[in-house]
Amino acid sequence: MPASDFSTDEYADRLKRTRAAMDRQGIETLLVADPSNMAWLTGYDGWSFYVPQMVILHATGNPLWWGRTQDKPGASQTSWLTPEDLFDWPEEHVQHPDHHPVDSLVSLLRDRGWTRALGVEMDNYYYSARSHAVLDAAFGRDALTDATGLVNWQRAVKSPAELALMRKAGVLTAHMHDVLRAGFREGRLKHELVAEVQAAGVAGPGGLAGDYPAIAPIAPSGLEASASHITWNDRPLVRGEATYFEISGCYHRYHCPVSRTLYLGEVPPDIRRAEEAILTAIEETLARARPGVTCEEVATCVYESVARAGYVKGNRTGYPIGLSYPPDWGERTMSLRPGDTTPLAANMTFHLMPGLWTPDWGLAITESFVITPEGGQVLAEIPRGIVARG
Repeated sequence: MPASDFSTDEYADRLKRTRAAMDRQGIETLLVADPSNMAWLTGYDGWSFYVPQMVILHATGNPLWWGRTQDKPGASQTSWLTPEDLFDWPEEHVQHPDHHPVDSLVSLLRDRGWTRALGVEMDNYYYSARSHAVLDAAFGRDALTDATGLVNWQRAVKSPAELALMRKAGVLTAHMHDVLRAGFREGRLKHELVAEVQAAGVAGPGGLAGDYPAIAPIAPSGLEASASHITWNDRPLVRGEATYFEISGCYHRYHCPVSRTLYLGEVPPDIRRAEEAILTAIEETLARARPGVTCEEVATCVYESVARAGYVKGNRTGYPIGLSYPPDWGERTMSLRPGDTTPLAANMTFHLMPGLWTPDWGLAITESFVITPEGGQVLAEIPRGIVARG
């Protein structure tokens, strides 16, 4: 995600909002380990999140990038930070049994006098228990505050520049689904079809180049589809099975996931009944998804439609999306489900997931959309009904 995608003023506004949230939590120095949050604050982009790295945001001054020596040139090339803002830890500490990279972070913080009121993203994929133990030993438990989600919440309302990137991701997603529908046929080996779809997401249509998505294609068939997160295999596609594909184009790290279900043969009545309920739920949700309405109220559209069809949906029905890295394209803040009373705001973006999973099959028809005063507006134009091949 090149820092040039966004203006200097936009980055300044992101820092201002994040610092206001830090102040509300009594945090003087925020240690940001989530690569999505690192990129959102500074533009830094690289496949380096398998080792310790952080953006350090103090109450004043530029953020600092701290990471592996080998990745420092990448920080210089992709972020808006100056060379004076970049700090690295010794290369010989890469996965070393006796030394930990966070030891050098401790030294950097001490040199700056930033040793109290530290915020850390404790419930985060990229912040390890060992990293926390090193900080705890150096500064004491009272110096550390859980700042999980602090930056994530500042990302909820998308800027016009962000929405433009998500719409480009939507063009990639639609292209991937075009390739999927064209290649879906009886006897086709699923891994070959998935390879074709993934290639389409990278090559893109009309010169629109794609990036790697945060989640691999989800592609279960038949009984496999009763589980919600199975990827692909090398079995051929066969008659009498529903297959759903959850895929996303990715443009400069921004996503637009969309699921569609395909069927070989005549679609059974129970799956058709579920399809009708889901299609109705999508239309009702998009009509209701306006600023001021709560996540819970929007979710009700799905649960009520599914219930009218005689089904029970036991999982959440949507979550916010945008900028992300593996292993997840969700923003890990609010959810479209009962009990979440977060009010929606214009330019929030969600992946609506009114899927159904029974003991015998699964059906997923989903949409990525943006909140507008007129309701939810989809970010990718893709035919919605089940694709049936006779």
